Amino acid sequence: MADYVGAIDQGTTSSRFILFDSDGRIVQADQREHEQITPQAGWVEHDPKEVWRRTREVIGGAMASSDCEAGDIAAIGITNQRETTVVWDRETGEPVYNAIVWQDTRTGPLVRELAGDEGVDRLRSDVGLPLSTYFSGPKIAWILDNVDGAREQAENGELAFGTMDTWVLWNLTGGTDGGIHVTDPTNASRTLLMDLSSLDWHEPSLELMGIPRAILPEIRSSSEEYGEASGTAVGGRPLAGILGDQQAALFGQTCFAPGDAKNTYGTGSFLLVNTGEEIAVSDKLLTSVGYKLGDGAATYVLEGSIAVTGALVQWLRDRLKIISSAPEVEELARSVDDNGGVYFVPAFSGLFAPYWRDDARGAILGLTAYANAGHIARAALESVAWQSKEVVDAANDVADVPFSELRVDGGMTANELLMQFQADVLDVPVIRPAVTETTALGAAYAAGLACGFWSDQDELRERWSEDKRWEPDMDPRDRDAAYARWKKAVERTFDWA
Repeated sequence: MADYVGAIDQGTTSSRFILFDSDGRIVQADQREHEQITPQAGWVEHDPKEVWRRTREVIGGAMASSDCEAGDIAAIGITNQRETTVVWDRETGEPVYNAIVWQDTRTGPLVRELAGDEGVDRLRSDVGLPLSTYFSGPKIAWILDNVDGAREQAENGELAFGTMDTWVLWNLTGGTDGGIHVTDPTNASRTLLMDLSSLDWHEPSLELMGIPRAILPEIRSSSEEYGEASGTAVGGRPLAGILGDQQAALFGQTCFAPGDAKNTYGTGSFLLVNTGEEIAVSDKLLTSVGYKLGDGAATYVLEGSIAVTGALVQWLRDRLKIISSAPEVEELARSVDDNGGVYFVPAFSGLFAPYWRDDARGAILGLTAYANAGHIARAALESVAWQSKEVVDAANDVADVPFSELRVDGGMTANELLMQFQADVLDVPVIRPAVTETTALGAAYAAGLACGFWSDQDELRERWSEDKRWEPDMDPRDRDAAYARWKKAVERTFDWA
């Protein structure tokens, strides 16, 4: 009887391998960073071969530092940075170019060309996304158009495309010696190339971007046995779960019912709301697949991406220098009773959801001679909560789902002043889980379900436990008045660039 489930967490800056026991607790983990390659302004790349090497190293490191042997592992799940794009030679296994990372904006001119007279939403009703540099499709097209011979090779079926889940899985299941070329709907739905209804590749998108279907992976479910690992310390164990990182966090938080929502507070924030089997398309939010378990129906999500949350605290530390470490922001914000009328809109390079305004720029408004550093710190924290409320409101506008609580994870959840204010402005409880590694845990859950390590989603719900909850405690009239001022402040940032 196997005792553990493993999760490969291939992130933007590092790769990790984590072992979880049957209670969903971390038994062992290893982590290695990889290089961030920036050849010119707006370009961000990773070396796919380095990422694969780091993945092997973290698997070996975690296994070597634990008492676990390969046979003790029931299955392995994969979660990954989404949208990051790799194209490689099927015969040699060599990438034809570095991986183009989700943050990369080189495809801006191509996106404008693809949008044409019909605009960036020309595919949204089918694929759930606007045309944007963010997603994988334009990145594939750029590689095929800018690497000598790549387009001809692709049309001949000699090349393979994958997001990082696909690249890692292909290598882990043998690579050039029988590697399995698959992805799951959560990652496929972030390419601009997948039809949300059929969960198959969308021919009009492929035609628009000039992408041969032959290079694309097979879309399988998020929880099934794809194949066996080979050539590492987990050789012979089944690979049985794939979820893009934000959907994995939703799954790790056991947000399985329509209306369940999670917010991950990192450099930016990602708020996902489960809409069940309803494909809710919004012009303010992104629509993706949340997960698909085996032969079951797909579960969909609305996602609001917020560009600057944790990065604003770093800015207060590194640029304004009003704090010397990130945790100090809470103490400084608590030095005042309220924001003193100050509002901080951190549109440093535009606003993401629900505005999508790249002409907006950051602003601190409502300053008087009374304002001090404490008011600015408090306004900065409050901006995180107000931005999250805007995303929740946008989801509520288009999805018929009850919203009764928000589950949170990420570094900023340690800030109790922020968590209380988040509960106040949403008027629902905010809950932090006992296990905060929700992304890796979600991938482990998907793999464990596929092989029977856990029986069903109800058992996973029983494994979830809360560390702390914050109940709303704000007069509705005060909340409405403050929200109106926040909205007014946001509008002041438009049309600046």
